[in-house]
Amino acid sequence: MAVSRKSIPIYTSEGDFQAFLVYPNLYNLSGEWIGWVSEERDVYDVTGNYVGWLSKDPRILRKRTYDYTKPRRRPPTGPSRVTAPATIPLAPMMAELSYDTIDILMEEPERLPTMDSGEFRADMD
Repeated sequence: MAVSRKSIPIYTSEGDFQAFLVYPNLYNLSGEWIGWVSEERDVYDVTGNYVGWLSKDPRILRKRTYDYTKPRRRPPTGPSRVTAPATIPLAPMMAELSYDTIDILMEEPERLPTMDSGEFRADMD
């Protein structure tokens, strides 16, 4: 995967725009960092846990039976917030997924939290 500063929309299997990639970083629609993509197209969350892979569609997919063979990777320094693209192209025709593959952004979006969500949220004190 070539290094590019171009924003690439990431869709769900239903064709909804749910995230975008500014290689190697993934962002949600608010421009918050939610993960990154390795050169092998593997997707990791902000803590370095394996989430799935980036398909050519582009979607974030994972096998239904979780693959624990992927080691946790050290996350890069979190980039600053970016602005989501103002316009995006229509989603391409998506190939059917077999039963053993799931679309992360549709079925398990909680696998890509931001740095300040859940247990990562700073205390209010």
